[in-house]
Amino acid sequence: MLTIGDLSRATAVKVPKIRYYEQMGLLSHSERSEGNQRRYSTSERERLSFIKHARGLGLTIEAIRELIDLSQHPEKPCEDVDRIAAEQLATVREKIQRLRKLESELERISTHCHSNQIRDCYVIRALANHDLCATDHD
Repeated sequence: MLTIGDLSRATAVKVPKIRYYEQMGLLSHSERSEGNQRRYSTSERERLSFIKHARGLGLTIEAIRELIDLSQHPEKPCEDVDRIAAEQLATVREKIQRLRKLESELERISTHCHSNQIRDCYVIRALANHDLCATDHD
């Protein structure tokens, strides 16, 4: 059995985040020792590692909850799991497109400035006036 500190060190997840995951129902509330210390099993450590990895891939709490529920039924087909992964992939691709637009616009305005004084700075003017932007990047 692991204390919450041991669990934190083993998974590189901070203690407040572990408590948050417990509150959100992603991690079961731990057993308590006679001294009222939380105790976690190996399966809870594995679950926390799963949650951390899923969060690292940008999955929402709701998606992780659904994946955890689905993982409790290993005999079922993977279609719902695949759907969740595909939805996250689409979300990531949308973010990448938006970031590319931002990159392009920032590159354009930062290289467009040829002034030595702030009062004539193109970056400042472009930030103040969205009409000077080449693309809609909102």
